[in-house]
Formats: sequence, C-alpha cells, structure tokens
Amino acid sequence: MNTEPGRKFGVVVVGVGRAGSVRIRDLRNPHASSAFLNLIGFVSRRELGSVDEVQQISLENALSSQEIDVAYICSESSSHEDYIRQFLHAGKHVLVEYPMTLSLAAAEELWELAEEKGKVLHEEHVELLMEEFTFLKKEVVGKELLKGSLLFTAGPLEEEHFGFPAFSGISRLTWLVSLFGELSLVSATLEEKKEDQYMKMTVHLETKNKCPLSWIEEKGPGLKRNRYLSFHFKSGSLENVPNVGVNKNIFLKDQNIFVQKLLGQVPEKELAAERKRILHCLALAEEIQKHCRPTK
Repeated sequence: MNTEPGRKFGVVVVGVGRAGSVRIRDLRNPHASSAFLNLIGFVSRRELGSVDEVQQISLENALSSQEIDVAYICSESSSHEDYIRQFLHAGKHVLVEYPMTLSLAAAEELWELAEEKGKVLHEEHVELLMEEFTFLKKEVVGKELLKGSLLFTAGPLEEEHFGFPAFSGISRLTWLVSLFGELSLVSATLEEKKEDQYMKMTVHLETKNKCPLSWIEEKGPGLKRNRYLSFHFKSGSLENVPNVGVNKNIFLKDQNIFVQKLLGQVPEKELAAERKRILHCLALAEEIQKHCRPTK
C-alpha cells in the first residue's frame, strides 16, 4: 500500500464519455479524497489531444508509466474486462463503472487477480449513493415484505456495447438485493422488436422468505428515463419515491469510498460483504440472460 508520506496516487481515466468527464472534473477540483489523487492524463480511442487541460496519453504509456498507480475505467461495459485485466497485470489499482464484467466467471477471475497482485479492484455503484435509495433503505427497515415491483424505462441502449439488459440494468437489481437480501430467479422473459429498437425484459424473483419481486426493464424510442416502484408490506404500501432532493456529487462520494480502500481504511468484513453482493448480482444477471436467451 502507498506508504510514502504526502505521495499522491497517480490516476489515469480511461474513456471520457459522461462518467469519465465527471471523474475528470472531480479529480481536478479540490476535495478531501482528491487530495490523495493526482490526475496524470486520460486514455481515449478518439484523438482528443487534451480535455480541460488534461493530456491524452496512449494505453501503452498508461500501463507502463511509473507515475500511474490507479486506473478509472469509464469506457463502455463490453471493454471493462479487458481493461481491468491489463491494468491489474500492470500493477495498478482499478476503479471501474458497473457492471465490472459481462460474466460471473470473469469477475471472479479478476478479483482473484487483484488479490494476487495486492491491488484494490472497486466497482462503482453510485445508485446506492442516491437520495432515493437512502430514503428507501430507511423505509423498508424492519418491515415485512409481501410483494414488490420495480419498472425502469429509458431510451434504446446498444447491447453490443452495454451488455444484455440484465447487465446494463444491474443497478436496479443491486437496489433490490441491497433492500431485500439475496434473491433467487423464478422466471425471465425478453420481448424484442429490433426493427423498432424496442425491448422489454420481465424478471420474476423471490426473496429468501419466498416473497415475489418483479423487475422490468423497458427500453425504446420515446421512453423517458424513469423508475416506478411499488412495495407492499404487512404494515402498508410504498408506491414510488417522493421527490427527496437532488443527487449531489454521487461520483465524488464513490471516489471517497475508493480512496478509503486505497488507504486500507475499509474493514475486511465490509469488503467481503460488498464483493459477495456484487458477485450475487452478476450471477443473477447471467442466469436471467440464460433464461431469456437459451443457447441452442
């Protein structure tokens, strides 16, 4: 671990789309966590030269540079696994946007590689840092669930870049698992109209107490980005989340957690629980994909 007093971790950001741009902004602004980080440059497949006075560097240089200790991987999901593997092999810590991989086996293998190299592998989950989730978490504590549903709508998303809907929508699955514990799959179906760029994935899950939970991802042109939820408890119902305020600095909050990991300040028990949850969600996503697209 980084023991030299006053030394900052050198960071490279891979991918400068929406998330990558926010990461660059947070790294350049003075924050408690950015005091431990030094943005060296960014990697992009596009020739950009520089962004906000931050220099573009080649992937080869990022991997071999002694200055760089950490990679933030903010590229499309289909490229995550390859980037994580390359940076871990090069002896760098990794922060990656969810989903870290598009298969359970790859995630398990990369976590083992991170342990072998003595490096931090952190999968970002900003959806757990949102005001709505904080509100929900408080609402469900101590209540006995009877049944629940979560529907997410949005515009079309290219599966070749972002993975099967159960992976691209893994933040919704993470909400359900974080609220109600480990889940098991009952059934899953996928309705697709490729010519209309429309798809609807319907998943039926159940809690350990056999309470039914349904999760639907519906994507197509003209569909607004929205979440609809309905949870019925023995003591009453919760239909949708009231407006609980703006989600402030969720990527920065995630960076704070990552820096605590770099500094060895997160208890082993917490790290193990987080890893178990992430792998459980990836396993479910993979199982859902197999149900919807059985291999011939």
